[in-house]
Amino acid sequence: MNGILVIYKEKGYTSRDVVNIVGRILGTKKIGHTGTLDPMATGVLVLCVGSSLKLVELLTNHDKEYVARIKLGMETDTLDITGTVVKTKEVKEISKQRVEAVLQKFVGKIKQEVPRYSAIKVNGKKLYEYARAGIDVELPVHEVEIYDLQLVGDISNYEFCIKCRVSKGTYIRSLVRDIGLSLGTVATMVELERTRLGQFGLEDTYTLEDMENGIYQMLSIEDVLDIPKVVVDKAMEKKIRNGQVLEKFFEGDMAMILDQEHKLIAIYQEKDKNLVKPYRMFLE
Repeated sequence: MNGILVIYKEKGYTSRDVVNIVGRILGTKKIGHTGTLDPMATGVLVLCVGSSLKLVELLTNHDKEYVARIKLGMETDTLDITGTVVKTKEVKEISKQRVEAVLQKFVGKIKQEVPRYSAIKVNGKKLYEYARAGIDVELPVHEVEIYDLQLVGDISNYEFCIKCRVSKGTYIRSLVRDIGLSLGTVATMVELERTRLGQFGLEDTYTLEDMENGIYQMLSIEDVLDIPKVVVDKAMEKKIRNGQVLEKFFEGDMAMILDQEHKLIAIYQEKDKNLVKPYRMFLE
């Protein structure tokens, strides 16, 4: 069983929970996800099954879209509502115009300090392990890109929603913290929904209940990847099955290679201007 499934993760489940449940339904352990969502978060979770696991790296490189609700005046140790309050600060009158102006300051490439409670490793140990042990470590700072950031709806009781499209590696909790600081206060994230991951949106998702009832469609690798397809003859197929580096025979920097029966046998990528090499092999 091979393919890609787009699941709507509900609140309270870990991404691993969803993988385990769907794996049980499909009767396979060859399954994984392409981007973690915290238990409090909901939304698009893309699963790779069987040989499609070889595509996780390609699928995680896509940009992501989120809708988050922000509460001003408090900050928690986890930077979201599930944590313990560590700071409070009075919120001065906040206008829609001021919030919109602050949001625009974050659009583009920015430096972002990762949350204390995250799986980023420092000296071989995950940050949340240090945090749970009460050990302070210097938090890494990564460059990320915010492609779009908008206020959604009105501001009520010092709470408002943002919609953002961001690069891989962006922590929305950290973005929320930094927005609060720029507004002269502190902030925490109270809700988060991933509305898009690459080409997949909420409209493409199936719930776990759908899965239990057999209501779902598994996508093929060919359905998902927007890269050229090249059908090769038997002589070229033999070379490809042997994983040979070849003279470039397709346009662009990557292509899906199909045999005479239009079955995917490999993805090849550019090695240099004149040569291509295997990126992933799909041999039975």
